[in-house]
Amino acid sequence: MSAGTTSATPVAAAGDGAPAAEGRDRYLDLLRALALLRVTVFHVFGWAWLTVLFPSMGVMFALAGSLTARSLGRPGGTPRTVIGSRLRRLLPPLWAFSAVMLGLLFLGFDWRPQGAGGAAAVLTYLLPVGAPPYPESSGFPSGVLETTWAADGAGPLWYLRAYLWFVVASPLLLRLYRRAPWPTLLAPLALTGVFGTGLVMVPGETGEVVKDFCGYGSCWLLGFAHQDGATARLPRYVSVSCATALMGLALWWASAHQGEQRWNLDDVPPAQALWSFGFVAVLLVYAPAWRELPGRWRRWDGLVTLANNRAVTVYLWHNLLIALTFPVLAAAGVGGTATQPAAFLLLWPMLAPVVLVLGPLEDLAAGRRVRMWPTRR
Repeated sequence: MSAGTTSATPVAAAGDGAPAAEGRDRYLDLLRALALLRVTVFHVFGWAWLTVLFPSMGVMFALAGSLTARSLGRPGGTPRTVIGSRLRRLLPPLWAFSAVMLGLLFLGFDWRPQGAGGAAAVLTYLLPVGAPPYPESSGFPSGVLETTWAADGAGPLWYLRAYLWFVVASPLLLRLYRRAPWPTLLAPLALTGVFGTGLVMVPGETGEVVKDFCGYGSCWLLGFAHQDGATARLPRYVSVSCATALMGLALWWASAHQGEQRWNLDDVPPAQALWSFGFVAVLLVYAPAWRELPGRWRRWDGLVTLANNRAVTVYLWHNLLIALTFPVLAAAGVGGTATQPAAFLLLWPMLAPVVLVLGPLEDLAAGRRVRMWPTRR
């Protein structure tokens, strides 16, 4: 999720199938930018089929896993230093977002969490070890925001919780993966059959952490495999055949366990886990190590760079700003079928000032030179 530092060290030649040892791999940067775009489009339009077209969360976890494995493999990459570095990159942007969310909740809505446990849970806005509390329905006094604005704003924070626990577990997971690659890689998929189907229920926050591990743990470990070059060494016909079989199984399971949104795989954890794993495996098996974006993709180089340097900021703020676009459009008299396309277009000029003002926190957190609008590497 977090963008790494820029380096002038050359990466492997494009098309050789090996991951880059150092510097920016522009193929991975492109995937991260596409994943962020897909998340944003889904949150505006709510098209369930987008979870099948491009499983963005699985892609983002795999990329984060690859970067974490690379950090652990560097000289001086001890578990303590790597975990500390990842936390420093994550927490300052989160604190800025949480300050606004809690200010709106406490001052604007006069909301108070219930009981001692609720008050302690507010601390998860500062350290995302669990899901932060918020009212599911809260009418904003001025009527500017819809009653679901708090859920819209804080809902995506589940990703940061999962990311944090994956980072903390990565030293152990990497050790297990290198001792027993296949059992470790496939274990989360197997556990999805136990916990994702409801065969065994784990309550509370522990259950949510277990669900995230089962759903996306294999994608995170695929990032390890990519970083080690394992996805390039395995014959492609074997990898693609196995991935296709798993993706077919995912669609079969989803077809028999559809929720209200039918093909929204987010509502069907086993299908989500299998489809994401197979999809990401194909992306990484055919991964070129690009030092530069090729051909027609090059025109998007600046936006890809911006998305990677401001990935945390964009992810944190986009859903709250989406919630704000609809009352703005309603006040402007925009309604009907034009509402969602207009909201999508309005989102970007609303997001740009946030990226300008709060985005540099990502540079400070990563120890990079501060840039207001980093479109150049």
